[in-house]
Amino acid sequence: MKKKKIAILGSTGSIGTQALQVIEKHSDLYEAYVLTANRQADLLIEQARRFQPAQVVIADETRYAEVRDALADLPIQVYAGQDALCQVACNGELDIVLTALVGFAGLRPTVTAIRAHKQIALANKETLVVAGELVTQLAYDNHAPILPVDSEHSAIFQSLMGDERNEIEKIILTASGGPFRKFTLEELKTVTPAMALRHPNWDMGAKITIDSATMMNKGFEVIEAKWLFGVEADRIQVVVHPQSIIHSAVQFSDGAVKAQLGVPDMRVPIQLAFSYPERLASDFDRLDWYHMQPLTFEEPDLEKFRCLALAFEALHQGGTMPCVVNAANEVVNLAFRQERCSFLEMAEVIERTMQRATFIRKPSLDDYFESDAEARRIASEFIK
Repeated sequence: MKKKKIAILGSTGSIGTQALQVIEKHSDLYEAYVLTANRQADLLIEQARRFQPAQVVIADETRYAEVRDALADLPIQVYAGQDALCQVACNGELDIVLTALVGFAGLRPTVTAIRAHKQIALANKETLVVAGELVTQLAYDNHAPILPVDSEHSAIFQSLMGDERNEIEKIILTASGGPFRKFTLEELKTVTPAMALRHPNWDMGAKITIDSATMMNKGFEVIEAKWLFGVEADRIQVVVHPQSIIHSAVQFSDGAVKAQLGVPDMRVPIQLAFSYPERLASDFDRLDWYHMQPLTFEEPDLEKFRCLALAFEALHQGGTMPCVVNAANEVVNLAFRQERCSFLEMAEVIERTMQRATFIRKPSLDDYFESDAEARRIASEFIK
C-alpha cells in the first residue's frame, strides 16, 4: 500500500509533535512529507533529521540560514516565510494536511490547501472561528474533506458515525473547567500566568492553555461545532466535566445520547483523522473502568468565565464578529502571559473591542484579514 504523505503545519507544537509520534508508530502507512515551524528552529531541525521530509518551512525568516545550513547534507528543500506555508500546503504530492498552527495564522494556509483539494486534518480551530461559512463552502466546492482533530469535535464526529442522516437535537460539548472553575470572582483577580498555565488534564501549548483557563477555548469550539456539524448555537450546550473522560456527545431527536469516552490523549483523534474510516490499533492508555474516578457534570458560570458568553454572542451576531473576538483574544492572551493585563481584564478588552470594531455581515476573505488587523489595533489600545 502506498504511504500517505502528510504535511504537518506546526510540527513543533503540542499537536505536531504528537502527530509525529502517530506517524512513527505507523511508518508503514504514513510519512511526514512536509514539516513547518514558526520560530523553533532547533526542534524543526531535529525533526527533519529524524523524519527526512521532502520540505521544511521556518516561518521566522531570521532563522532560515540556521535551518538551511543544519540540513545542507540532506535532500530536503528548506523554505522560509509566511508565504512558504501556503506554497507547501498545496504540494501536489500531499494526501493530508494537518493544520496545527496556532491562531489566525492558520487561516490562509488552510484555505490554500482546501483550494488544492487536500484532505484537511483540522487542529487549528481559529480557521472555522474566523471564517467558518467561507471555509466550509470552499471545502464543499473543492471536495476537500475536513476531519476534526480537537478531542471534542472528534468525539462528536465519532458519535455521529452511522447516524449521519439522523437529526441532531443537541450537541453536548464537554469542558474541563480549567484550573479555576472553583475560584470566586475575587480570587480570579489575583490569577497569574503561571497559575493559568497549569492545566489539570491536558498538555497543550501556552496560548491554548490560557484560552482553556478563560474558557474562550470552549467558546471557540462552540463556533467550530456550528460549522463542522451544521447546528445552530441554541443546539450546542457546554457542560463542565472536570474529569475529561467524556470528550463530547450528541443527543438525537429520540432523546438517545451517544458519547465518546477515553483517557485524555490527543494522539487518538490525530490518528483517527489520518486513518478514517478505519481505526488503527494503538498502545495508547485505556480506561480503567474499575478504578476510574466518579464522573461529574456542572453548568458553566458565565459571570466568572465571561469569554465563553462573548463567544456565544459573537456566534449569534455572525459576520466578522467571531473574527473580531478571535483577534482581540490573541492580543489579550499574549498580554496576560506577558503580565500586561490581568486575568479578568482579558474579557473586558475583548468586549470593548467587539463594541468598537467595524461589523460586516457578509465578509469576503479579504474582509476577514482587514477585520483581524483592525481588531488587533483596537484591543492593543485598550491594554494599558
